This record gives sequence, structure tokens and C-alpha cells, in this order.
Amino acid sequence: MRSMTGFGAGETALGEGRALVEVRSLNHRYLEVRTSMASELAGHGWILEQEARKRLDRGRYDIAARVVGVTPLTPQFDMARARLAYRSLSELRDELAPGTDLPVAALASLPDLFTATPNIAGDLVADALRGALGNALVRLDEMRLREGDALRADLTGCLERMSKHRDSIESKTSNAVQRQREKLHARIEQLLRDSGTAVDEGRLENEIALLADRIDIAEELARLDSHFVQLASMLSADDAVGRKMDFLLQEVAREINTISAKSQDAEVSQTAVELKAEIARMRQQVQNVA
Repeated sequence: MRSMTGFGAGETALGEGRALVEVRSLNHRYLEVRTSMASELAGHGWILEQEARKRLDRGRYDIAARVVGVTPLTPQFDMARARLAYRSLSELRDELAPGTDLPVAALASLPDLFTATPNIAGDLVADALRGALGNALVRLDEMRLREGDALRADLTGCLERMSKHRDSIESKTSNAVQRQREKLHARIEQLLRDSGTAVDEGRLENEIALLADRIDIAEELARLDSHFVQLASMLSADDAVGRKMDFLLQEVAREINTISAKSQDAEVSQTAVELKAEIARMRQQVQNVA
């Protein structure tokens, strides 16, 4: 089990310097990858995003890359373009505001006057970034596994308490249907005798059976058992289980709601409330599970 939150940093050699990549992961329903590249690496952002998507599951990942000790690109001033630009600006100045100053510094605000010449081949830069990303993801995974162990321990505790609550409900309702049948039978017979109406035993049994069936929670308890077994299996899994667990906990909540609706016992209703509290806690924690 892995947490969805974590941090990892990695680096690889690049010429006489190093390529550095940092990855931060946060909770997110889907997979979202965002890159933040140093200006000299701007053209390589898509490489890191592509590589990250191959190796990551749901969550939001912020990837930052930079280099130290080396300059992949050397900026060069385009003299010919600058002369042409200054000439055009001078003509515009003479037309609109003759005699005013036109400092050369005005060229600094114009785009595309600088070009970049690679100092290091682009494929070498890309390979270095991939290597640094790989190292960062290893560190990230290590941290997420440590966080995942803590989540597993907490979720296991919740599941154990839920199982005890489920068993408590079963023990409290083991003879509930039979007791309710006997109680209803006695009450209905008494009402019919008081009214002087003859008892139709066949119809009486059918009506009592229908009423008793409405409070029978054996099926709900059996489904809870099945859900708990599946949840326990997911807690020991190494793959991504967050979504599956969240869905299964919704099913558990549905069974508890049905038990609450059928319950004729105050203690059972209270235990169902405690079960719901554990489900809410588990669902909140599961949002952090990858």
C-alpha cells in the first residue's frame, strides 16, 4: 500500500555538472502531471511528463527540473535582427515624435533578439533528465511506502473494530426474528380475541412471516462479512487499491444503513452508529491511498 503524498529528489551527471529533478505528489482523483522547468530546459518538459505518466498512478505530481554546474544553452544576440529592429523603430520615431531620444536599451524589450546555441546535445540532456527523474521516483516511492505502512496500520485498526461491531450486532439479533414472530403472534391473537374475530391461522402466519422478514438482517450481515474479507485482502496488496477500497466502503455503508432501517433494538442502532463512524474514518483515510 502506498500513500498518495510524498517527495523524492534525484540527480544524474550532465557534462561537468548535474541534472536535478524533484517530484512532489498530492491527493487527486485522477492522474495529473505538471512540470516546472528551468529556462534552459524548457523544451524538455514534455519528456519528463511523458516518462512520469508511464510510471505513476492517480494523484497530482509536480515535477521540477534544473541543472547546476553546466549551461546546456548559450544565449547569442542576433545583431542583424537588432539592426533591422532599431532601424524600424527609428523610422517610427521620426514619423510620430521627431527629435525624441531612442535609446538602444529599447531593444531589450523586443522578443526573439536572442537565440540559444546548445552546449550539450539535446539527447544527452534528455537522458540525464530521465535518469534524474527515475532516481527521484525511487525516493518518492520509498516515502510513499513508509506513509502507506502507517495508513495500513490505521485502516486495519478501523476494520478490526468494524468486525467487532458487526459480530456484536449479530449476537444481539441472533434470535430477534423468532422473538419478533412470537411477540407479533401473541399481540395479534389478543387483538382478535378482544374484537371477537375468529383467527385465520394460515393468513396470520403469512402476515407474521412478512413482518418478521422486514427485520431480518442475516443477508446484510453476510454481505458485510464478504466486504470485510475483501477489504482485508486489499490492505495487504501492493498495487493501487484506493479507488477499490473507496467503492467497497460505500457498499459497506449501504449495508449498515439497511441494518439501521430494519433495527428494532436501541443497542443495535447505537452499534450501527459506531460502525458508520468507523466507515467515515476509513473513507477519509482511503483518500490518501494510491
